[in-house]
This record gives sequence, structure tokens and C-alpha cells, in this order.
Amino acid sequence: MNSEPFLGPLWRAAGGAGSASLTTVLVAFAANLLVAVAKSVAAVVTGSASLLAEAAHSWADTGNEVLLVIAHRRSRRPPDRAHPLGHGREAYVWSLLAGVGLFVAGAAVSVTHGVQELLHPEPATDFLVGYVVLAVSFVLEGISFLRSVRQARPTAALMKRDLIGAVMASSDPTLRAVFAEDFAALIGLAIATVGLGAHQLTGSSAPDAVGSILVGVLLAAVATVLIDRNREFLVGQEANPRVRTAALQALLAEPEVARVTYLRLEFVGPRLVSVIADVDLTGDERESSVATRLRALEAKIDASPAVAGTVLSLSAPDEPSLTE
Repeated sequence: MNSEPFLGPLWRAAGGAGSASLTTVLVAFAANLLVAVAKSVAAVVTGSASLLAEAAHSWADTGNEVLLVIAHRRSRRPPDRAHPLGHGREAYVWSLLAGVGLFVAGAAVSVTHGVQELLHPEPATDFLVGYVVLAVSFVLEGISFLRSVRQARPTAALMKRDLIGAVMASSDPTLRAVFAEDFAALIGLAIATVGLGAHQLTGSSAPDAVGSILVGVLLAAVATVLIDRNREFLVGQEANPRVRTAALQALLAEPEVARVTYLRLEFVGPRLVSVIADVDLTGDERESSVATRLRALEAKIDASPAVAGTVLSLSAPDEPSLTE
């Protein structure tokens, strides 16, 4: 194997050690905290149902960023005897909880308040305050969203996928959560602006209430997608075909390996895979020597920051070779 670590280029393009993901989460936390405070004040001043829904949305996002920081830190703990592949999957546990939080604290609150506003309408006032807060919120959310877009672009280019497809396929749940939440926030702000404007023009709180319900439905949809993706990684998500092809080529480039007959790469954390493969080694040596060579090859692969653990077995003579 050459000096390049196993899956090294893909690991770096996906975010490397994860410092970029942590920065993305911290930027999102700061933006959401400022926005949540501003929206809450504006909701009280104006009495707008849409603004209150957006305030609940931003507070839910702020709490979620805390969970995502916990996910990042706990998933980076080193392996131990009880967890030989490390603690990478903790990232998916805490990110799943963040999705549940978005559903409960964001979606449920927004829909409930919208329905209450329809049943018991109240007029809104000081519309200018609401518009100013919505505009400032759009700028702050946009900054956070652009940060997540900047982080996702290298992965999208390497995977030859569009940006949204790359984010959804990414093994990094913190990037996916921030991207999805900020994207939903920008749409939610547009909905709230339309609802508030319609309230001012018609004098009826019904459009504002409908806006609150629509924001809640949007958050429920985003939360459901995030929960499902984290569930898939928790139960065992195999690496995408491009990563698998790169791994197969890396194995075949090793002088010790004549052919590969089985290969499974499973994500066990953000940018982290376990490698299970059946290989046919070059030469025809006795069993003890072959075992030593296999362990040495496993150690080489394990040295890569993209690999949590490697298990290699010998191929049977009649097993077909993998080509892709």
C-alpha cells in the first residue's frame, strides 16, 4: 500500500477529523440563539402567530445545536475494551434526539398555536417590528446556511452528486442537521413574512395562523427525514458505491493482495468505516506465515483515520474476484 492512508482522499473531502463540522454547529448555535431571542421579543410585541411559531422553531434549533455538540464530542472518544470500534455511533444517537426535539419543540408547538389562533383569533400590532426581526433573522440564518453549504461542497464534488443529495448521503449527522434546519428556517421565515403581511393587509389573523401551521408541518417533515437517516446509520449503513470502489482499488493496489472476493464497508461513525474483506494473498506460503501477513495488512489499514477496525479473511479458491 502506498504512503496515502486507506481512503485518505475521501476522508479529507468529507471533513477530515470533524473540526469543520464543529465550527458549523457553533456558528449555527450562535445564529439561532440570537434569532430565537429576537423572534420571541417580536412575537410578544406584535402578537403574531407566525412569529411565535418561528420563535419556537429557533429555540428548538438552538437546543438541537447543544445536542449536536454533545454528539460531536462523545462520538470522538477513543476505542476501549467494550467498544473496540470506538464511539462513533453516538453521533447518530444524539442527532436522532435532536430530530425528536425539533419535532416536539418546533413542529408540535407551531401547529398547536396555529390551531388555537384559528379558534381564538387575536389581532397583531407593530408589524414593522416583525418585519425588521424577520429580515435580520434571514441574514443570520443565511450566514449559518452558507457555512454548511461551504462544508458540503467538497463532498458533493467528490461524490459527483448535487448538494442536497450529498448532504443526505453524508455520514456526518451534524452537517446534515444544520443544513436541513437552516434550509427549513429560511423557508419558514418566508412563510412567516407572508403570513404577517397578509394579517396586516386583511386585518384577519387567519393567514397568520395558517402560516404558523405551515411552519409546523415543514418542521415535522424535516424532523422525520433527520430521524429516519440517523436510524439507518444506527442499524448499519453500508458505504456508498464510490467509497466501496475506492476501498477495493486501495486493497488491490497492495502488493500483498492478489485479488479480493468479498468487501463490506459499514459506517460506524462520521467519516469512519469498519472494513471486512476476503482476500487472496500473493504467493503460496504455509498457514502461519499467511496469518502474519494478514495481521500486518490489517494493521496498515487500521492506521488510516478513516478506518475504525479491519477484519481480513482468506478467500476460497473458487470464489469469484470482485471488480467493482
